[in-house]
Amino acid sequence: MTFARGLKTRAQREPWYALGMSFRSISRYGIQVSKRKVWQRRRYVARYPARDLSYITDQGGRIRRHQYLRELRTFFGPVAIAIAGQASIYIWIVARAGRTDWQNILIAVATLACVPACAAAVLSAFRRHGAPVVSSTIVGTAIFSLAVTTLSALRIPVSYLALLWCYPAIVVIMVYANLRFHQMIDARVVLIPSARLAEATRQLGGVRVLSDPEADVKDIEIILIDPDAHYSRTWSALLSRCYLGGIEVMPWTRYLEIQRGRVDVSSFEITHLNYSPSQVLYARFKRGLDILAVLISLPVTLPVAGLVALFLYALDGNPVLFVQVRRGYGGQRFRMYKFRTMYKGTGGALTTVGDARIMPGCRLLRKLRLDELPQLFNILRGDMSLIGPRPVAEYVAKSSERVEPKYALRSLVLPGITGWAQVTSGYAATTEEEIEKLSYDLYYIKNLSFDLDLIVLFKTIRTVLFGSGAR
Repeated sequence: MTFARGLKTRAQREPWYALGMSFRSISRYGIQVSKRKVWQRRRYVARYPARDLSYITDQGGRIRRHQYLRELRTFFGPVAIAIAGQASIYIWIVARAGRTDWQNILIAVATLACVPACAAAVLSAFRRHGAPVVSSTIVGTAIFSLAVTTLSALRIPVSYLALLWCYPAIVVIMVYANLRFHQMIDARVVLIPSARLAEATRQLGGVRVLSDPEADVKDIEIILIDPDAHYSRTWSALLSRCYLGGIEVMPWTRYLEIQRGRVDVSSFEITHLNYSPSQVLYARFKRGLDILAVLISLPVTLPVAGLVALFLYALDGNPVLFVQVRRGYGGQRFRMYKFRTMYKGTGGALTTVGDARIMPGCRLLRKLRLDELPQLFNILRGDMSLIGPRPVAEYVAKSSERVEPKYALRSLVLPGITGWAQVTSGYAATTEEEIEKLSYDLYYIKNLSFDLDLIVLFKTIRTVLFGSGAR
């Protein structure tokens, strides 16, 4: 009876132990040995009572902040706009069609409301993904297709015309939200002091400085360093604790690069260029995409170019084209074509605000970038690309290289009609502004991708619509 009660107690308290115990071991060692093991097991449990990791954290283990939910908040605004926008589009279209089955309409609207919410939940888990435009487009399309499939499976009457109009609205808003999400770093950041501390704090703003190498790093998520100064005996123990403790160690120039979309020219080296296979593949196909884009746009661009040429001829006669030697790929010179928007014999110098050399009506052509249309011929010839560092005149390149020799690195890729520096920093009138634009051009060369080209294209359309950056 005692044996049965003891076995029952052990089975209740330690089922894994009761299952592993054989009849031979019980009969050989007897009940006293088994009781001793039970007592040892109970003492072990009393010694380590916590089974929820609290014992580990009490010994010094760290608990990370819940970043997922915190970062998900950055999507709340765009998601709300997407839900309201697609609901308005869907209800407006079905109401115009005369439908009054509001129960089915509300079910469709509620199902579509789940699309941006689910897309945000998925995208927030891919913060380190290097293709925010493509990833958000794929995720949004997949979830939207699942929502339409669900409505069809439930046999809910839907308007496919309304769904067709809702789809681009959802995708565009989620692309914008994902780009905004990738540009934000919501984390506890500290900076280690170095010889460039004054410059770093000036550019980083209100980032806290960690001066003590023995300081507690429990609440830190990103620590910013100067690679030239901090891989030393003084800071090695702190950096080791950060690496082993899961704290991200990042050069402060890289942090600025993510935040501002530009590199630090003074510390940039060509060895920093580390391309992925997808970037190499895209670079190989980019030339074909340029030619395809030019050929597809010819039915629109040719008539517009003809009208612009007639207008310029009526203003000031021939020639309507302006030809200038520019610095191109690999430092080679080429002849770049533009429509002449200044009076004859007045070109060559840098354009200033309110320049009197510009002919009447041509300021609008420059703001709309219509004077750049002849450069489509340069693309077909292989001198230029649609997107890349803007080609500069030879004298501008030489004067800039005297100040900053790294200016020659702009010619590592084909120059473009528009580029990251053009849509981000605007027009450069001085050598100092050219050097500032170089930081954006090097960022583009370092992060060359289909996604970045799409972002430049969207920003170019916005620039053309609002006429910013042109003189």
